[in-house]
Amino acid sequence: MTTVLLVLLAVLVVGLAVAFLLRRRFLLSGLGAVTVWLRPVGSPRWSVGVAWYSGDVLLWYRGLSLSVRPQERFCRSELRIDSRREAGRDDLSLPADVVVLACTTPEGPRDLAMDPSTVTGFLSWMESAPPGG
Repeated sequence: MTTVLLVLLAVLVVGLAVAFLLRRRFLLSGLGAVTVWLRPVGSPRWSVGVAWYSGDVLLWYRGLSLSVRPQERFCRSELRIDSRREAGRDDLSLPADVVVLACTTPEGPRDLAMDPSTVTGFLSWMESAPPGG
């Protein structure tokens, strides 16, 4: 009986690991998929994830999750970049070379951190909004 439970537990753990890796591969294989760290302003914790450009919406999926739904949706017309800075002392969980963007969204302020090349693409996407949009 104990052996059967251990085998079932092992199969469950391997199944979850495979599901997690397949989800990650799927998210990163898409065109326009980039790694983005997200932190609500005032929170000390950064969450790594994958962002997808989908027309006028940036979809953000948490990296350490099995969910197939995006955790955040940023509409280009409702997103405002307030400031830009290098990662500092309070950003120890981030790679040293990322750029942190302080943003305002309808849900409240957010900090987004990205590689410099990703910031260039993100700002181009923000500026390419249609007039009046």
